[in-house]
Amino acid sequence: MKNKALIKMGSVPGFTIILIFAIAILMCQGLYGPKEAQAKEVQFTLEDRDRLIRLEAKLDGQDKRFEGIDKRFEQIDKRIERLETVMMGGFGLLFTSMIGLVGFVLWDRRTALAPAIRKNKELEEREDRLEKALKEYAMEEPRLKEILKHAGLL
Repeated sequence: MKNKALIKMGSVPGFTIILIFAIAILMCQGLYGPKEAQAKEVQFTLEDRDRLIRLEAKLDGQDKRFEGIDKRFEQIDKRIERLETVMMGGFGLLFTSMIGLVGFVLWDRRTALAPAIRKNKELEEREDRLEKALKEYAMEEPRLKEILKHAGLL
């Protein structure tokens, strides 16, 4: 009774080894079974072959179209790069011209105002001399002295 319980549970060393070998053999037959079942080739008909040839021809045509599209994109990229270069040059020229114009305006303003400033200075000096002369003469003439006081010059 004790031996039957051991056999059922698989604790007999020989039984376990036999069981492992049996499983391994069954697995090998499943994996490496008859060659007819594994290496069965699908036979193509002539119609299938012609269809594949037409499909390959269409794919070649599509490849050529894609190459043409790629070339067109490269041409467009080059044109955009040229346009960017022209625009950057144009903006550079525009900004340089604007800065030059501002510089010219500032220079012209200074040169245009210089004669007016010089003439104003001469007139102020002449006014000071005339005022001084009138004050000196007013010291000798009392009537002129009163007139200058009344005008706020003395």
